[in-house]
Amino acid sequence: MQSAHSYKLSCTSRLLASLALSLAVLSSATAAAESVVPAAAAATAQTPDAFIKTITAEVFATVKADKAIQSGDIRKVIQVVDTKIMPNVNFQRMTASAVGRGWRQATPEQQKRLQDEFKTLLVYTYAGAVSQIKDQTIEYKPMRNRPEDTDVVVRTVVRGKGDPVQLDYRLEKAGDGWKIYDVNVLGAWLVQTYQSSFAQEVNASGIDGLIGKLVERNKQLAAKKVAG
Repeated sequence: MQSAHSYKLSCTSRLLASLALSLAVLSSATAAAESVVPAAAAATAQTPDAFIKTITAEVFATVKADKAIQSGDIRKVIQVVDTKIMPNVNFQRMTASAVGRGWRQATPEQQKRLQDEFKTLLVYTYAGAVSQIKDQTIEYKPMRNRPEDTDVVVRTVVRGKGDPVQLDYRLEKAGDGWKIYDVNVLGAWLVQTYQSSFAQEVNASGIDGLIGKLVERNKQLAAKKVAG
């Protein structure tokens, strides 16, 4: 019987899969309209919404040009995540926020392992979502930020054959550009969703217990990938 901790991690993994699919859909919808700009240039986009459009356009252009990525080749997906996505994400902030108070109790080595396993979880679920890209359209909501704001939300809606998918990004100012530090899928912020299951795991078995649970989940996802 699946434990409560495993169940919650499974639920958040499904949410992450929805996030990954939405990111891929967003990429497909913008690729035709946006010019492809190198990832380094994306970080210096003048506006937050232009930043999101540019990096997602490049991700999709890369996926579309590589059949191995489309089939979910983990090695190729890792390359895409490392080169196209991670440079534009404050992943340490995202992981620290998800872990909560436990993050400050963790050693530098534990923090590194948490980031690595959290990233691996993202990679595996992203790999499974790439092949689901279809003909969707993207609607960008009007920006509500002021030019001097350093913390903003880019709001979008992905529309296709099914129900519309709400997909919002929280961005922070990073030098002359922006970095993503949280994502909202269907009304649920990713970091907040993980906070509950991560905190419960830390309370029950400490930081090493959380790391172990993530390792276990990633092994399950890897096994499914091999079996598939």
